[in-house]
Amino acid sequence: MDAQGRGRDENIDPADQWVLNPDTGDYELRLTPSAGRPAAPSGTSGSRASAAGRRRDPAPTGEPSGGRASVPGQRGGRRGTGGRGGRDGARQPGGRAAGRAGARAAADAPPAGRRRPPPRKSAKKKALVWTGGVLAFVLLGVGTAGYLVYEHFNGNITSVSSDGAGTGGFSKDRPINVLVIGTDKRTGEGNEGYGDKGSVGHADTTILFHVSKDRTNATALSIPRDLITDIPDCPTTQDDGSTKDIPATPARRFNESLGQYDRTPSCTMRTVTELTGMKVDHFMVADFNAVKTLTAAVDGVDVCLAKDIDDPDSHLKLSEGEHTLDGEQALAFLRTRHSVGFGGDLSRIEIQQQFLGSLMRKLKSNDTLTSPTRMWSLAEAATEALTVDDKISDINQLRKLGMELASVEPKNITFTTVPVVDNPAEKVKATVVLDQSKAPQVFSMMREDISFTAVEKQEKAEAKARDAAKLEGSTAAPADVRVDVYNGGAPAGSAQDALDWLQNDKGVLKSTNKANAPADVKKTQLVYAPNQADQARALAGMMGLSASALKPTTTDAGAMDPMVLTLGPDFQEAGTPLSAPRKAPDRIQRVEADKAVCAK
Repeated sequence: MDAQGRGRDENIDPADQWVLNPDTGDYELRLTPSAGRPAAPSGTSGSRASAAGRRRDPAPTGEPSGGRASVPGQRGGRRGTGGRGGRDGARQPGGRAAGRAGARAAADAPPAGRRRPPPRKSAKKKALVWTGGVLAFVLLGVGTAGYLVYEHFNGNITSVSSDGAGTGGFSKDRPINVLVIGTDKRTGEGNEGYGDKGSVGHADTTILFHVSKDRTNATALSIPRDLITDIPDCPTTQDDGSTKDIPATPARRFNESLGQYDRTPSCTMRTVTELTGMKVDHFMVADFNAVKTLTAAVDGVDVCLAKDIDDPDSHLKLSEGEHTLDGEQALAFLRTRHSVGFGGDLSRIEIQQQFLGSLMRKLKSNDTLTSPTRMWSLAEAATEALTVDDKISDINQLRKLGMELASVEPKNITFTTVPVVDNPAEKVKATVVLDQSKAPQVFSMMREDISFTAVEKQEKAEAKARDAAKLEGSTAAPADVRVDVYNGGAPAGSAQDALDWLQNDKGVLKSTNKANAPADVKKTQLVYAPNQADQARALAGMMGLSASALKPTTTDAGAMDPMVLTLGPDFQEAGTPLSAPRKAPDRIQRVEADKAVCAK
């Protein structure tokens, strides 16, 4: 049998099946059965079905089959259909690929004198050219290039409804936010020894991966599992297609946004949006088995230890120095905390970030990119190990997302953690709360798409925007600033809140609350006439408005005409600057993906 189970018995390595297509310039996997030996027909006794056409039955409720990733509270999960199921309707296996194959039939004809390969018996056997890299999004934005994957990978994918919690899409004209969730569910061989073996699968490790609009940089924000936050109402799809509203729970650990009360990943998406103000596009979920299979697929991940580690809880025992970890050892490394840093979850987050940075560098290395066998194993492990939202539940959508993320280099990827402090309400410190002096700045930078690393292209664009906005110049006295305040999508009562602050704290007495705007705006904006520029600069300075928030008109205003300030969803409360800082706050935890750091 060959690597894909297509009836050959010559023990052919998948790498030997890659052939250059002279018409496209791409390498393609040729799946033609060996000469003199027909492909085994599907369903024949004693033979294996074609891997490209193989579709598996949905796993039953409860324990997952084999080593599959499992999602606590999963409802409506789909596996092995080759496309979307449930309310989206059934997708015929290989249908999309078959259409493309037919359209290109004439173009794919071999040159004169070259032997035409035997015809494909099924559109399922058609290979997909994958030039982006499925693991770009799986492994936090590091893309792979130039490898192919079979249509059968669709059958590996398990999906769960996003329940409308995310955007469900992505495009080239805006940033991308992907939520990566690692659960602590103990299903799978050998995993019961890690802590609470009865866990329903909480959000144990959560990273919000933000890729910039121009795709030059990315920020991976770790969210501590023990952060006290509000978990919102969560409409959740049930087995019968109906929706159940899981009630909100205020002031709870963040990790309870998944698993608790049958919450699904869509609830974690909603919690992250409420916490950070950022809308999430997609989610991916991995359990302990995913760590084992993915690290084994890349032949291990290199780590560096500044001291010996002997953690009785994670069962990790390693000496000081460099090590290559995969499988069980890699999982133990990611689970360890008592032997590093301060011995808590925040220290564990740091070594997880160091590990992921090393994994990104491994994926970018030539050893990985030039090995078809390794790339095949990696794609197989990824699609088997992960659960994704239903909007990216087919291989073509994953390919497109991977291509969007693939260009980000490790040197422009920054790992950081939500700034937190010990919960002041506790005598015995077990949970944390937001550090209000730093966390809003971090969230604001990510919302405003500001890099945590020095990216030349972005700095030039920002300088050009600052020059065009003409923020520098004379400013009017507060008493001379005349402005009408509208609510265009801000929280209820914001217009009056802003008015009170302007009049009582800033002395802007010529200001009026005009209630709701005729239409909502995406961000707070100030519309002013050219002869009101000094007033606009004064108000921008008071409120921390960015250059992009200033919208000058082309004609001068009358002496009594006011400027128009419309408060958008980015307005939180009066006195809080609306423009993001130009650099990250001092003394926040950061790890840059291109730098090897030894765990302490």
